[in-house]
Amino acid sequence: MTSNPVTIANIEQAREAIAGKVLRTPMVQSVTLSDKMGVPVWLKLEHRQTTGSFKLRGATSVLSQLSKAEKKRGVVAASTGNHGRALAYAAQLEGIRAVVCMSRLVPKNKVDEIRRLGAETHIIGKSQDDAQEEVERLVRQDGLVMVPPFDNAHIIAGQGTLGLEIIEDVPDVHTVLVPLSGGGLASGIACAVKARRPASKLIGVSMQNGAAMHASLNAGKPVLVEESESLADSLGGGIGLDNQFTFAMVRDLLDDVVLLTEQEIATGINHAYRYEREIIEGAAAVGIGALLAGKVQAQGPIVLILSGRNVDMDQHKRLVCADEINERAEPCPA
Repeated sequence: MTSNPVTIANIEQAREAIAGKVLRTPMVQSVTLSDKMGVPVWLKLEHRQTTGSFKLRGATSVLSQLSKAEKKRGVVAASTGNHGRALAYAAQLEGIRAVVCMSRLVPKNKVDEIRRLGAETHIIGKSQDDAQEEVERLVRQDGLVMVPPFDNAHIIAGQGTLGLEIIEDVPDVHTVLVPLSGGGLASGIACAVKARRPASKLIGVSMQNGAAMHASLNAGKPVLVEESESLADSLGGGIGLDNQFTFAMVRDLLDDVVLLTEQEIATGINHAYRYEREIIEGAAAVGIGALLAGKVQAQGPIVLILSGRNVDMDQHKRLVCADEINERAEPCPA
């Protein structure tokens, strides 16, 4: 296990490789959050990416590195939804066969969109680990090329291009809040931001239920966690007991990790809708939720990554209209 498999040079190379295939997403200041925190708070609107999440950066980066023979074989990946959607889209552009393996916890709207983009889907088991076992079977049986959702140097470098854009748009950034799951996004952004501004602070944000990276950091090594349903479903899944890259990078580059309750995640979704006029999924709302819950110090400028918008719209409607359980949101006005 190495702590530095990706460098700023790798991230710069990834930016060149994905240029013209992914969007440079906007950075906007949140008036409401800036007023609340007393420092500038900026929102990186990555949920406006072509496939609705940051995952397109990493998937496109990986496919750009494949040989002609590998592209002919096709690609396969385990996903909680957004990686599969990104890979399906990128593979369709290249005319490459794509297979996406998911557990039964992945929301139907994400499965349907992956199928619409032309990928084959295998729904198996109740965890990301079950889906990964199916991936490994298909690699052995059909010779497909595995594209990991996070633990891959080209994936990390692709996600790290977000960090380059953050520094260019907010060069004096003090704190960056990054949704944390397997660590591809967090490690890539941290690598880029700290290379350009070493004094900056990188904070990973996840949910209390089944945060595998947080549990692994506490244990000092990758560990298994029991997955459960969460509003931040994209942050579910393990990090792999044989994790090669992201565990060490997150351990070495992140300054802190904070965890949110389901109600705090719902509050983040609700705030984004009511005050920022943005529809985002639970995983994208954790930065907002962390600020509103007082779990992050008001040291700025602060940048939040709104990482994806691929939320089930019926669920979103229930949340913002306070029709969910446990009073997760304020009532909609009459």
